[in-house]
Amino acid sequence: MTAFSSPANQRQRSRQINSDTHILLVEDEQDLLELLRYNLTREGFSVDTAMTGEDGLKKARELGKQLDMVLLDLMLPGIDGLEVCRTLKGRDHTSGIPVIMLTAKGEESDIVKGLEYGADDYITKPFSPRVLMARIQAVLRRSEGEARNENSSVIEIGSIQIDTERHEVLVKGEHVSLTATEFKLLSLLASKAGRVFTRQQIIETIHEGYAAVTDRSVDVQVVSLRRKLGEVGRNIETVRGVGYRFRD
Repeated sequence: MTAFSSPANQRQRSRQINSDTHILLVEDEQDLLELLRYNLTREGFSVDTAMTGEDGLKKARELGKQLDMVLLDLMLPGIDGLEVCRTLKGRDHTSGIPVIMLTAKGEESDIVKGLEYGADDYITKPFSPRVLMARIQAVLRRSEGEARNENSSVIEIGSIQIDTERHEVLVKGEHVSLTATEFKLLSLLASKAGRVFTRQQIIETIHEGYAAVTDRSVDVQVVSLRRKLGEVGRNIETVRGVGYRFRD
């Protein structure tokens, strides 16, 4: 990894955007921890660090609402990153904090497991610092959009308007007729645009874990939804081996 080398004017804008953003970095490799902290601080973030899962959970609890994001290594001594993520997402006061997992384990099964445990994004090592920064910004923007959506019955993304109270969908002002399941699926993906949902997460969320619903059923529903949305349906992307997301 090398230090960020963005132009001065870009750094200035980044600092303005990030000045109130507090990140908790949980990483057990001392050299990488220091390098990441240096780069994040240079970009204007306020950074706290921890080198074990236990310490990470303790600091997350202490920081509370001050905390905006957790960068979390998967392989940690003691409590591993998956368990830390599941604990954070299971506690009321930390469940809404975005979590990006950083790990050398890049198999599809590892990525799926991380997402199912609640991670908002997953970056495999080694990675470019610029890519990391872009992913951080994307997750923060998505988190802000989710907060707005939670306070409104209407989800707006691009040319789509989804009224969750009226169960209505408009695409470029034109009404689109969806089944109840298709509406739930679109609302789930669009309300958290950019986030990848595994097929199992979709089943548990929109079908309440109904055993008769299979991965294949989810694929069929996605195909039908894309067709009904027309050109906009292309925004529902397949993440091979993982699941689906609505393009951010």
